Amino acid sequence: MSDLRIRPATADDLDTVLAFWKTAAEGTSISDDRDGVTRLVARDPEALLLAMEALPGRAESRPRGRDGELVGTVIAGFDGWRCHLYRLAVHPGRRRQGIGAALLAAAEERFVRLGGRRGDAMVLTRNETAHHAWRAAGYTPEEHWRRWVKPLADRAD
Repeated sequence: MSDLRIRPATADDLDTVLAFWKTAAEGTSISDDRDGVTRLVARDPEALLLAMEALPGRAESRPRGRDGELVGTVIAGFDGWRCHLYRLAVHPGRRRQGIGAALLAAAEERFVRLGGRRGDAMVLTRNETAHHAWRAAGYTPEEHWRRWVKPLADRAD
């Protein structure tokens, strides 16, 4: 694996992240817009983790704030009770190089630091590629649970 840096997203990263998800993430979410991701980063600045591939050359010679190309993401949300993982996405041309594993390790370290006990992931049933990745990382499906949802998008803030 190349020189990879995992760091939390900032407000300056959000347009890049949204464009990245169109290429690298499977499916879409009601929160996959500028407002949704802005709220996430404002509420929990360490939740959206980015895997950045370092630019060539020495770090001190890189332009300030330029730490490379976005190659992966994961949202590691902790509500004080549960540890939730969303949007694990790796650039299609960079898969099977340890980027997803590095992102999950960083997310799990965050959860442990916050007192979390178990991580759970939202994984599309039809996304067989993701199933292999999650199993390789030690996650297993819990078939006895079913996710229940109710969209609140039309609700005024």
